[in-house]
Parts: sequence; C-alpha cells; structure tokens
Amino acid sequence: LSSSSGPAESCAAQGGGVSPSAGEDSATLHSNNNHKNSGDQKSIMPKNREKFNPDPSIHISKMMNVIIPLSPDVPCDSNGQRMWWAFLASSMVTFFGGLFIILLWRTLKYLWTVCCHCNAKKKEVHRITTGDGIKRADKDDAAASEVGWMTSVKDWAGVMISAQTLTGRVLVVLVFALSIGALVIYFIDSSDPIESCQNFYKDFTLQIDMAFNVFFLLYFGLRFIAANDKLWFWLEVNSVVDFFTVPPVFVSVYLNRSWLGLRFLRALRLIQFSEILQFLNILKTSNSIKLVNLCSIFISTWLTAAGFIHLVENSGDPWENFQNSQTLSYWECVYLLMVTMSTVGYGDVYAKTTLGRLFMVFFILGGLAMFASYVPEIIELIGNRKKYGGSYSAVNGRKHIVVCGHITLESVSNFLKDFLHKDRDDVNVEIVFLHNISPNLELEALFKRHFTQVEFYQGSVLNPHDLARVKIESADACLILANKYCADPDAEDASNIMRVISIKNYHPKIRIITQMLQYHNKAHLLNIPSWNWKEGDDAICLAELKLGFIAQSCLAQGLSTMLANLFSMRSFIKVATTKTCPSVLTGLNSKVKLATN
Repeated sequence: LSSSSGPAESCAAQGGGVSPSAGEDSATLHSNNNHKNSGDQKSIMPKNREKFNPDPSIHISKMMNVIIPLSPDVPCDSNGQRMWWAFLASSMVTFFGGLFIILLWRTLKYLWTVCCHCNAKKKEVHRITTGDGIKRADKDDAAASEVGWMTSVKDWAGVMISAQTLTGRVLVVLVFALSIGALVIYFIDSSDPIESCQNFYKDFTLQIDMAFNVFFLLYFGLRFIAANDKLWFWLEVNSVVDFFTVPPVFVSVYLNRSWLGLRFLRALRLIQFSEILQFLNILKTSNSIKLVNLCSIFISTWLTAAGFIHLVENSGDPWENFQNSQTLSYWECVYLLMVTMSTVGYGDVYAKTTLGRLFMVFFILGGLAMFASYVPEIIELIGNRKKYGGSYSAVNGRKHIVVCGHITLESVSNFLKDFLHKDRDDVNVEIVFLHNISPNLELEALFKRHFTQVEFYQGSVLNPHDLARVKIESADACLILANKYCADPDAEDASNIMRVISIKNYHPKIRIITQMLQYHNKAHLLNIPSWNWKEGDDAICLAELKLGFIAQSCLAQGLSTMLANLFSMRSFIKVATTKTCPSVLTGLNSKVKLATN
C-alpha cells in the first residue's frame, strides 16, 4: 500500500499540485483530478516552478482547458490568467480620465472667469475715478492685439489637419491609408486566438501595428490641439476609435501578449472614404458623393458589428467562466451579420453566448432598418446612372472636336457623311457629340457603325460639369448645329447664342463654329467679349447662303449648282447609260481642296 502511494502522489503533483493521502481510495483521487481539470483558469502552470516537470501526454490531454496558448520561448503569465481586462482598462482609464480632466478644467475656468469678472468691474471703476483709464485701455488693446504662442500652435495644427494645403491633404490621406492598413492587419490576426502570448520582437504584424498606432497617437495630438471644443472632440467617433485601439497596443508590448479586442473599430474609418475622395477631386457630383457615403456607412457598420460578434463568440461570457465560447472565424461572423440584416437567417451559423445574442437582438433592429433603407437607395443611385454619362478620355496625338446643338439622325448622318469621307486626307480626328437627350435606336446604331471615331455623351453645354466631361478645353473646335426645320428661327438662334456664351465662359480660347438661321441674329455674337473672328470663331447663316446663291444664279446660271457640287464630298458616280454627258459627270466628281502652307 505504501509503495503504491508514491506514484499516485507523483502523478497528482504533475497533474496540478494536489496530493491525496494514502488512505484515499481511487474514486476520491479521480474526483480531485476532475476538479482540477474543470476549466479553472488559475491552474495552467504550478506556483512552484522549480519542481514543475510536465509530462507531454498530460499537456496534450489538457489542451482543451488551456485558456491562453503558451509558448516556451515567450515569458507569459505562469498562471495562464486571461488579461483582457488590462487591455480594456487601459482604454477606459484613458477615456474617462481625459473626460474628467476636461470637465475639471472647464469648471475651474468658469470659476476663474466669474472671479476675474468681479475684480475687473472694481478695477474699471477705480480707473475711471483716478483718471488714468485711457492710458491703461491703450495698453490693454496693444496686449490683446498680440497673438499668443498657443493661438499660433493651434492655427498651425488646424492647417495641418484641415486638408486645405498640400501637406494637410497628404496627412489626411496618409491617416486614412494607415487606418485601412491597421484594419487589414486585424483581418490577418483574426485567424489567431483572441488572446495569446506574443513576443513583440518576433511578431512582425505586432511591430507594424505598433508603428501605425504611434502615428495615430501623434495625429490625435494634432487634432486635440486644433479642436475648439475639447469636450466635443473627446466624444467624437474617431477619438473613441483611437481610445480603444491605441492604448491596448502599448499594453500588449508590456505584457508580452496580444489581445484581438476592439481593433475592429478601425472599420469605422471607412465612413470618411467619401471625404478623402473629395479631397482628391475624384468625387464632384452630388449623386456620386451620396452613393459613396451610403456604401461606406453600410460596409463600416457591417464590418464593425461582425468584429464584435467575433470577439464575444470566441471569448465566451465572463460570468460563465468563458466556457460557452465557440470557434468562429471573422468571415463567418461577417456572413452571420449579413444574413441577419437581410432577415434570411439560415441558422447554420448562430450566436451561442449571452453577449452575442443580446447584441444580435439590438443589432437586428438597426441593421434591418439600415438594410431596408440603404440598399434600395444604393441600387436606385446605381440604376439611375446615365448610359452615356461617362467622360471623354483624350488620346495623345489625336485631335477631337465637340458637336452639340440639334443632334438628330439626319443632321448627324449628313455631318458624318461629309466629315468622314474617304477622300479627305486628314481623318485622324475624333468626333464627340454632346446632347441632353439619349439617342434613339437608329441614331445609336449610326454611332456604333462609326464607333472608332465617334463618341456620344449625354449632357448639356449649359452645364460646366458636362463641358469638363467632353474635355472642351483641349478640343480643336466646337460645332453648334441648328434645326433648319424649326417653327421659330429666332428662338433657335437664341438657343445657339446661349450655347456659345456658356462655352466661352467655360473656355474663352475655344474655337466655335455655329449655325444661325437669321442674318440679323449674327450681330448678337459681337456682344460676347471672348468672341473673336480673327481666332477662327465663325457663324454660318443658312439664310444668307441660300439668298446669296440665288442672287448669283440670277447673274450666272448654274453657278450655285456648280459650287454645291464642288464643295460637297461625293464618291465617284458610275452611270451605266451613255446618254449622260461625260463632262457633267467629270464636273460632279471634281472637288475643291484647300491647301495650307
């Protein structure tokens, strides 16, 4: 009996430091071992470290009860205690401590102002009675005109974070890029345990995250200096994100362990994505800004909620001794939140912890409202985008002209038939049509037949944004076509004159060739300051040409027909009959070509 008690004591010592007496039976020993293996988080390593010589088989059997993954080369807690409270306490102390200091400072400042106000009244009465109030007032005005160093520093910090200068824009974009980088590091670390022992000098992602958070800390200081209302700044979303992400990194280095924690809050930085794109002059229209805003808010809320579910489900409930946890990857939590917001709820992934279920109860209310309002609006904005609402991309070495005004199948086909004729030497010109009405099927088919040299964009020349889309500033010329069959020629000319004014206001140096129906309306173009006949601006009056040809035909019969045949581009006419005069066919196929030196 005495000889068998020795191994029992030795085995009990290796299993957790409990030594049953020699008189205890095997049932008592078995109950003691089960008691030590019940998940008590204080029994991972014994207190007497010199006498501890673990058996590998026992270590493998207890892996399910290990709370923190241990590594032999990392000096971690010998008791295997969870230290999540230390990380969370660092954030809470920082937040509430700063809030207390700000409120205390405001209270003292208010009391000081009240006391100084009373003393100032007494001194003012004394200066008036003594007669030297004017001299003292001059000194006070001179002192007030001097800008203190604190004001200068505050102005400098405000310029740095306001994105009004190149340095400020670079800083704002850099902060956003590093925030996305920190979020990517969180995605990588989410595959690891929630809390684990880590060596800062051997963990590459922890080093990068530390560098990012040092930069965030400096940027937080700049924002704090530039803030006019410190209390409001302390309660901002970006400030709360810094409180719960920056201090835990320094605690992680001190404790030689990593806690995934609330690093998912970096996803809230995605809300500023539209502001960053506006700083870079990428978003300019209201619809594009609204679309990016809706998408960024929806995605940031989705990722943040998924991070919280990932934290509580993999950790468990504290009051349950963390025994009701389940292993869920971050992307499984993202899937869970999406099927929850969409009210599908397949049930293949669900929350087991009480914290997770409580969060899902409240999140489904806000998430369902967000999903029901944001998603249809996003789809509507995407669906309302014009088919021809893009922008022209200029090609180096290739010219382009802009054609606007009366854009119909007849006017466009006649223009293209003459402008793109094969007999022309220089056809390396791209034609950009701009009209506020989308083309019909016939006109669209015509554009597709000439897609290598013709592009169409829906818009108006009266809108500067549409003029920028067709690159009017780099165009060789702008042609304005008139409606020859309109009922009111003066109204048509007035519309074309307004188009000329709009284009000249946007780019005064652009060459404009416009069609006019009435001769007397050409005089209105002279009132435009940037209209210059010498620079190539021209107005072609159709009535003037017709009447001039008719007058010349009276003096020389057939002159108008001959000129029309010479200036129009036609292919060589082949007639099967021999009755037609050969000289007439030769004249029809002759052309007038202008040669420039």
